[in-house]
Amino acid sequence: MRIRQTLAFLAFASCLLLGVPANHAEVRSGSWTLGKSDRPGKVEFLLVEHHHGGTSTHESDWAASLFVGVDFSKPGRQDVRFTISRDAGKIQCEGFLNDGEGAGIFHFQPDPNYARQMQSIGFAVDDEKQFNMAVQDVSLEFARQIKNERVDDLDTDKLIAFRIFNVDAAFIEELRATGLKISDSDKLVAFRIHGVTPQMIHTLHEAGYSPDGDTLIAMRIHGATPEWIAELKKRGYDHIELEKLIAFRIHGVSPEFIERLQGLGYKHPDPDQLVAMRIHNVTPEYISDLRTRGLQDLSIDDLVNMRIHGID
Repeated sequence: MRIRQTLAFLAFASCLLLGVPANHAEVRSGSWTLGKSDRPGKVEFLLVEHHHGGTSTHESDWAASLFVGVDFSKPGRQDVRFTISRDAGKIQCEGFLNDGEGAGIFHFQPDPNYARQMQSIGFAVDDEKQFNMAVQDVSLEFARQIKNERVDDLDTDKLIAFRIFNVDAAFIEELRATGLKISDSDKLVAFRIHGVTPQMIHTLHEAGYSPDGDTLIAMRIHGATPEWIAELKKRGYDHIELEKLIAFRIHGVSPEFIERLQGLGYKHPDPDQLVAMRIHNVTPEYISDLRTRGLQDLSIDDLVNMRIHGID
């Protein structure tokens, strides 16, 4: 169940927040809601920050162990107070739970030394970033580890993105251990977003491929996985160029499509012919229909040209 802020809670939180004096407007505060997660040992935690007349939201699964002193198994309603401590500061929360789900308000107490320590590592931190870094748990140790990896175009925003998408030193080193020369910070984030893994790269190397970073991302975006490539190999298409494999996925050249063509007597069409067939909608059904009308033994080039010229 995803966390939802009900109208009743919004009214509750608003009343509580109105109790904060106007001259403390610079204090970062807001509301939180907490719900059950499908992931073992996790809870869904949502922070809605109220600052300078605006709001921002942060929602993700958090480890239940972070909520020290909170008994999520306790039935019924209970008042709760808990503090989530990060290097960047403390998120102090109070409110209630009802059967393990609930809501309340929070105040953020920044660590006064954090920005200076981050600056010494090479990352500039303002008040806005410090709160985000507390929420995402961008620790000083994490910053040092990433700095040591000598990643290109690394700044504070990208450091936060690395933490959000779990681009850590171990991941970077595992990628480099495959022989991939990777230092582009944007590509590292894209690898995590699209699911490029060291294991995927190892499998492609074993199949005789040496993809670069852009090709790996394109393969994942379009679903050209090692498992899918293995299915093509069973149909006789071994070691097709990666760019053509990506084109297969874009245009719908599937193992099933190839198998049906082979059943019609087209044993091993050229990869470019397969793509052309899909682009121009030369389907097995189209071929079978032509055969019922006496048009036998047409080549793939003939079929494509017939489609291009509107011969149905």
